[in-house]
Amino acid sequence: MRSRSTRGSALLTVLWLTAALGAIGLAVANNVRGETERSATNRDDARAYFLAKGSVERTMLHMLWGPNFYRMGQPAMDFTFPDGEAHVDIIPESSKLSANTARPEELVRLLMALGQPEDSAIQIATAIIDWRTPSPTGQGPFDAFYLAQVPSFLPRHASFREEEELLLVRGVTPDLYYGTSLDGSRAGLRDCLSAYAAGGSIDINTARIESMIAVGISPEDAAAIVTRRAARPIFDYQELGQIQLSLGLAGSHLRIGGNTMFTLRATARLRQPDGKMSDLRRSVAALVKRWDTPNPENKNPGFEVVRWYDRT
Repeated sequence: MRSRSTRGSALLTVLWLTAALGAIGLAVANNVRGETERSATNRDDARAYFLAKGSVERTMLHMLWGPNFYRMGQPAMDFTFPDGEAHVDIIPESSKLSANTARPEELVRLLMALGQPEDSAIQIATAIIDWRTPSPTGQGPFDAFYLAQVPSFLPRHASFREEEELLLVRGVTPDLYYGTSLDGSRAGLRDCLSAYAAGGSIDINTARIESMIAVGISPEDAAAIVTRRAARPIFDYQELGQIQLSLGLAGSHLRIGGNTMFTLRATARLRQPDGKMSDLRRSVAALVKRWDTPNPENKNPGFEVVRWYDRT
């Protein structure tokens, strides 16, 4: 009996050890598989990054090469590579209102178009104007609010140098500033205001509906322009003139193309071994300045990358 009991205990011990080793082996296998999948994803992410980066650089070359490669006002470019495809949005800073010169009524209309109630829109517009306006006394009406923050700070009372400064302005929340970042379905202030925009004209091919509403175009007319340019970009200045005439005074704020500052935003997708496109998307962007000759800075002709965004 004792021998049978000993053999039974040994068998149970072996079974328990086998089960434990099996569980450990399964956990190790799952971990290895997970790490392998993560490594593959990281590899594809890196490949897609360089595909997107190369597309931004190729877009700059096409813009330099002239009319056979790029037309003034062209809103996008598409590239096909052996390893994948990339779409590049060409967004002139002139598609946005100037954060430094937009009139109070334009700021109020913009904020209301972005979903702010009228009283809130007026307060935020006033705070934006206060931030960018020099103060003869060195103090502004909102300084006490900024000094009460943790950490405390004072407004610049000078021109905006970066759009991100808007996040410091009283009343501007991250939701208001960024909008819907992932798909762009809801614009934010960063899509409609720029520290680099000059003047009151906005690009008809890339301006957001909210920016067009801000300069006095009705929501219905702005939506009609978006539908029209989605079917075919507007390159003909005669066509632009007809649109301006139909819109009245507000139409004078529309233009074709930009000045010298552009945001180039590239989204790349890899091609899988079976020829289908991967679901993985990788986006990068660059804020660039184009230098022509002659120029006041004596820069060589070409593009200068002002800011680079590894992920957008």
